[in-house]
Amino acid sequence: MASHLILGGARSGKSTLAERLARESGLPVTVIVTAVALDAEMAARIARHRHDRPAGWRTVEAPMALAAALGEHAATGHCVVIDCLTLWLANALGGAETLPPGADAEALPRWRDERRALLEALPRLPGELILVANEVGLGLVPETPLGRLFRDAAGRLNQEVAARCERVSFVAAGLALSLK
Repeated sequence: MASHLILGGARSGKSTLAERLARESGLPVTVIVTAVALDAEMAARIARHRHDRPAGWRTVEAPMALAAALGEHAATGHCVVIDCLTLWLANALGGAETLPPGADAEALPRWRDERRALLEALPRLPGELILVANEVGLGLVPETPLGRLFRDAAGRLNQEVAARCERVSFVAAGLALSLK
């Protein structure tokens, strides 16, 4: 497997780079999307992303059970784009607001199981894999305990995924910087 993690801030060009790399691979492409349209604004964002993708690409919705979706769709001679790990994390952190102050996201069984399954699956997956994730740790410290828990979990996830990927890029203003 060839794997590439693409990190960056909101509207940095992460998805655009992932789609360009997938197109340039010359392979059949499946995009695994993790967003859930909980309101009209998010539905419009999802529609815009869907519209921007080439018509021949397959789209699979997997707001949870990402490792299972990857196991089903990753294949030799095929490119899979995951867009994005950060939204998947947000989906898996349901119930975090009930954790005691100072608790870690690992205290949530659903997140712990989802994370472990993904990290175990990544090295075994065939084909090309491009993962997109937000880098959320560059700004101010979040004001709320839930915000800090999310930021910390995202930072740890990005580190763990980066350690398992052959390539890692950081995108800002549509420009990619190779980190690994």
